[in-house]
Amino acid sequence: MRVTKAVSNLVCLVVLSSGVVYAQKKYSAAEAKNHVGETATVCGKVASTRYAPRSKGQPTFLNLDEPFPDEIFTILIWGEDRAKFGAPETQYRDSDICVTGEIASYRGTPEIVAKEPSQIALKH
Repeated sequence: MRVTKAVSNLVCLVVLSSGVVYAQKKYSAAEAKNHVGETATVCGKVASTRYAPRSKGQPTFLNLDEPFPDEIFTILIWGEDRAKFGAPETQYRDSDICVTGEIASYRGTPEIVAKEPSQIALKH
């Protein structure tokens, strides 16, 4: 019994501590470029959106802080996940939002690929 309780306590500690560390990683769209490779939350104002149904992968782009082609940060939603989001290009337009996920870089612009609507939240 003692080992099981110790393991259970360790699992709880790991889960709780990872949640605390995770919650602390919150960046502005401008700061995201310095945190590529990290899993974090990035916040900003949606400055432009684009759904490209004829492009490979049918991407939807939500560009934060500055409109394309000068975007500071991009949230990318691939076509295979788009139905889960409804019409994100209109739903989030001009909104202050936060997205959580792994920060990557595409052609020098930091981005997070959102696969689930729970990754995006309106900023209060």
